[in-house]
Amino acid sequence: MPYMLLIHEPIGQRQTLGEAEGRVVYGRMLDFAADLKARGLLLATESLLSQDQASRVQVRGGRVSVLDGPFAEAKEMVGGFFLLACDTREEALAIASQCPAAEWATVEVRGLGPCFA
Repeated sequence: MPYMLLIHEPIGQRQTLGEAEGRVVYGRMLDFAADLKARGLLLATESLLSQDQASRVQVRGGRVSVLDGPFAEAKEMVGGFFLLACDTREEALAIASQCPAAEWATVEVRGLGPCFA
């Protein structure tokens, strides 16, 4: 079953790192992804840009509303994801606990399935 690991990181955390430290952190994440790929578990992964470069779109009563970030009410942002092919939820949870981001962010584990289930 596919599982997604969503990386929820505190707003502004990236700006607290210098370039050298940021590259080290990113390198650890790349190594983690490479290991998952070598084990045949990684379906996709991406790092997302900061929420100040994001937009939210809603359509209500046929009217389109676009709100550009940053979003004042947010304390965290989704900073990236790993899409995995795991046999069980327990396997996905074990992988999430090995993710370097779990040291400075929250890793949310979600199974994929139809929205009506």
